[in-house]
Amino acid sequence: MIVATGIGVLALLLILEMPIAFAMMIAATVGLYMVGGESFVASYLSDVYHSVSASYVFLTIPMYVLLAQYMAQSGMARDIIRASDLWLGRLRGGLGVACVMASAFMAAIIGSSTASSATMSAAAFPTMREVGYDKQVSVGIIAISGTLAIMIPPSIVLIIYGILTELSVGKLLIAGLLPGVLTALGYIVTIMFIGWRTPEKMPAQPSFDMKAAVASLGTVWPVLLLMLLIVGGLYGGAATPTEIGAVGAAAALVITLLMRRMDRARFLTAIQDTLGTTVMIVTIIIGAMMFGYFLTLTQATQSLFAAIQGSGMSPWMVMGLLVLIYLVLGMFMDQIAILVLTVPVTHALVTGLGYDGIWYGIVITKTVEIGLVTPPLGLNVFVTSGITRVPLATCFRGVAPFLMVEAVVLGLLLAFPQISLFLPNLMTH
Repeated sequence: MIVATGIGVLALLLILEMPIAFAMMIAATVGLYMVGGESFVASYLSDVYHSVSASYVFLTIPMYVLLAQYMAQSGMARDIIRASDLWLGRLRGGLGVACVMASAFMAAIIGSSTASSATMSAAAFPTMREVGYDKQVSVGIIAISGTLAIMIPPSIVLIIYGILTELSVGKLLIAGLLPGVLTALGYIVTIMFIGWRTPEKMPAQPSFDMKAAVASLGTVWPVLLLMLLIVGGLYGGAATPTEIGAVGAAAALVITLLMRRMDRARFLTAIQDTLGTTVMIVTIIIGAMMFGYFLTLTQATQSLFAAIQGSGMSPWMVMGLLVLIYLVLGMFMDQIAILVLTVPVTHALVTGLGYDGIWYGIVITKTVEIGLVTPPLGLNVFVTSGITRVPLATCFRGVAPFLMVEAVVLGLLLAFPQISLFLPNLMTH
């Protein structure tokens, strides 16, 4: 009865469109009050707020967000797409491939898919249209490429998953590297196939200017330097993810200052946006921790696990059902909201069945990634449509050919866990 009341309050508040963080806080408070009364709620709330605000791990989030803001404010994304275009534009579909590669580089710095899509929409779409690329194909490539930031480290989603499950954030970030690269290669193959089948939609540029291409590398080195610093530091174990994020943010600020791309107005904007994003994420996590504790205290998680064990379903059937549920949720809910609502329950269930928690994190991150580009609530598609002013339906049609790639990669991640676990296991050894 208590569990049903808590979940019912949460569902009602979500239907009334209350922000997910406050909906979970209120639902958890109601449930905890029913369990132990006013003093119990007050005592627990103080513990939660202190544990979150005093947590060293939580500093990972603002550090990577600040790093992303410095990169976004400096306009380095345009340099990446221009350099990639100069090197690959002569190929059929080369500019589309350049967009994927530029997005992959930005993903290794930004960590936010929506920020990556917004940046690439402004930087790549005008160039694509200028050289004759089809509008639908252009927005499809940009929207799908932005999802790479949710998998390639430093992924904010994987950081949040690590915090919620108390797994190693460093291992989770490194675990996303090979799946992210595999996904990017799938996008590139799809673009080349579209260019072969419908060459009029992606015309090749007439000439290759070696001098201009080489010269363009001079503006790309800061991004490469930061990418090597972050990935190399995480993989080599030179520092914790939080320390790497702090060093990366400081390095990004120094580089943008040396390149004279950071003035007072841009700096203040970066700080302001970082504070807003961080407060939003941390508030959601506090709500998730409160609601997760409520479910644990009422034995809801343990009861669900016992029910599934008693149902006779095999572990693979349970995993398949969870993947299907996440894919459906991704069509209707925000990605962070999905994680904070479900991970406290499903992670305990999956690890109880004998699956690896890091592998499971990569699998559900992939399902969340797919949700970013599937209707009706494909956030990356909405962002791309809003910036490029291309109708939403056209954007969704542009993304459609890439969904097959997403399905194939998801299947590979499920069938071959070592794709996700190979690099983290090397870190262990």
